[in-house]
Amino acid sequence: MNRFPFQVDADIPLYLAPMAGVSESPFRRLCRRFGADVVETEFLSAEGIRRENAATLDKLRFGADERPIGVQIFGAEPAAMGDAARLVTDVFAPEFIDINFGCPVKKVVRRNGGSGCLKDLDLVEKVIKAVASATPLPVTVKIRSGWSEEMRDPVKIGLRCQDAGARAIALHPRTRTQMYSGSARWEEIGLLVDALDIPVIGNGDIKTAEDAVRMQKETGCAAVMIGRGAFGQPWIFDQTRALLDGKPKPAAPPIARRFEVALEHAKMAEEYENDPRGAAIEFRKHLGWYVKGIHGSADVRKQLHAVDSFADIARIFREYLDRESELRTAA
Repeated sequence: MNRFPFQVDADIPLYLAPMAGVSESPFRRLCRRFGADVVETEFLSAEGIRRENAATLDKLRFGADERPIGVQIFGAEPAAMGDAARLVTDVFAPEFIDINFGCPVKKVVRRNGGSGCLKDLDLVEKVIKAVASATPLPVTVKIRSGWSEEMRDPVKIGLRCQDAGARAIALHPRTRTQMYSGSARWEEIGLLVDALDIPVIGNGDIKTAEDAVRMQKETGCAAVMIGRGAFGQPWIFDQTRALLDGKPKPAAPPIARRFEVALEHAKMAEEYENDPRGAAIEFRKHLGWYVKGIHGSADVRKQLHAVDSFADIARIFREYLDRESELRTAA
């Protein structure tokens, strides 16, 4: 049976995916409360870390309630990646270091970071070896299936990563040129599971707990990584765990409870950030996800996307619940 290189209390761990601007400490903590077994920081520049850029180091802050946690770094310079891993280990001491070879965003790829590295597997190997030699912590990687359809070969990439010293590998089975279009080819996760000796973490196109369970059963992956499926519904982790354990899926919380969770999340964000107004503005995206699908969501989303204080959020939620209660009474 595949063994994870750090302590995790689940046979099939559920990961919160590292996502820029989303998987910040407040959201990670919330997802841990709702059953995520492992979380990772949003991906951070090795150059920013090694130069001790204040904004980058600020994003490395995490609490004890987030463990086990991995710090994800990206870059195309092996020496810089090694320096970053060393600093992260010495100063922040997470459970593991994760290398991002999957991000498809242009500004990252332009510097050969993220999935840009997949054009040169010798570089991938050098980066992993540099990081692994710079830290006693386990080194894991996140990849896509290749740079393009012509270069699509997740098993070849995975074997190179394993041979270079990666201790676990997460696969999002799309190429970089696909971005987020088309469908994730889950069968490629299964091929990687069969080919490697290290744990394979499945990722991609998980919108519901049922999707997560189906991926695990179809591919045999050692863990499931949930990204956009957790937006506005962190309870997807508890729901997935129940289904994996053969129990009935807990119902999604009613709207009033959903608003309470959103406010709990907002309070954590307010306490975590130094700029309350900036934090409230940045939090608008989460609010849009929390109200998705509710009655009159377009109108309430419009109001929430204009907030510039956390007090506004509570007021808008309260007014919405009062209106809905009046409508039910009138009916």
